[in-house]
Amino acid sequence: MSGRFAGKRVLLVDRADDTFHSDGALRRRALERHGCEVLSVDLVGGSVLERLRRLSLAERVSRALRGGTPDLVLVARREALSLDEVKALRAEVKVPWVLWTSDEMPDLPALLAVAPAFDRVYASGSDLAAAVGERFTGVGRYLPLACDPSFQRPMRARGPFRANVVFAGRATDQREMLLGGLVEYGLALWGPGWRKTLLRDYCRGELPKAEDYVRAYAGATVAVNIHYVDGLDPAHPGRGCNQRVFELAAIGALQMVDARADLPALFTPGEELLVYRDGDELKELVRRALYDQAFRDTIAAAGRQRALQQHTYMHRTMVILEEMVEGQRGRGAARSGVAPASRS
Repeated sequence: MSGRFAGKRVLLVDRADDTFHSDGALRRRALERHGCEVLSVDLVGGSVLERLRRLSLAERVSRALRGGTPDLVLVARREALSLDEVKALRAEVKVPWVLWTSDEMPDLPALLAVAPAFDRVYASGSDLAAAVGERFTGVGRYLPLACDPSFQRPMRARGPFRANVVFAGRATDQREMLLGGLVEYGLALWGPGWRKTLLRDYCRGELPKAEDYVRAYAGATVAVNIHYVDGLDPAHPGRGCNQRVFELAAIGALQMVDARADLPALFTPGEELLVYRDGDELKELVRRALYDQAFRDTIAAAGRQRALQQHTYMHRTMVILEEMVEGQRGRGAARSGVAPASRS
């Protein structure tokens, strides 16, 4: 296999299904494109034999480690393994372990409970990365989420996947309130929970597969992004940007997203996407975009270009591989607990 990291082995502990909220296959694809040999352990499944034997995730990871020593173990969900489980697994094979999490600040106590077991915790929000770094020197590292433009891409949408204004994601009270102001513009909702809300008549499905998620947003004239804020004060949201920020940009949709502190460093508001701070501002932006094709096409194209240049899984996994595979050369066996200081 060709690539800068040809011959390197990565054990990826991640979701392997194809539901709209799962991106494990895209992380694996990026690692393979860098030349890595990737062995995946599914967070929720496993082989038929493993399911019959009712093996726990820790047991399945242990079997994978014994099958061949990797150069890196990458865990993609904080809740996957406990502190004691990771420590026990690390005792079996001395290799670097890293966690890449999309947690928000309310998850900080749970994240701090497992962080000492990892050499590096890559957090998708700068606030969470800083908090981990303050507690465990050098462990916290800011690494935003990403997209795969070979999968999340522009496409022609037909039938139910064509709509003026689209939101795809889980129903929440805050999202229902914001989207309720857009029904007059031709609203289409996708995702779990909407049929139990006052916006049930605008729900077109629950998006059982990732391909449907892409089709839903590719068919939007305006794509709305509302961060999930359960457990957060809506007036003081987290800094980090969700997966949808990068996915919508790659799809080539005109994105309208609620303000996040980390956002301006990733995309230029007003030029590569549009940012709103309340329902009135969102409604006004939608109204203008629907009646100004040149305006929305210019912003959507610029957002997609920025995503392709800086925010793909190839970019993000390169950071991890450079720091945790190349960076380990000459340092001896990986240590358990505190990692070398971050370059950030």
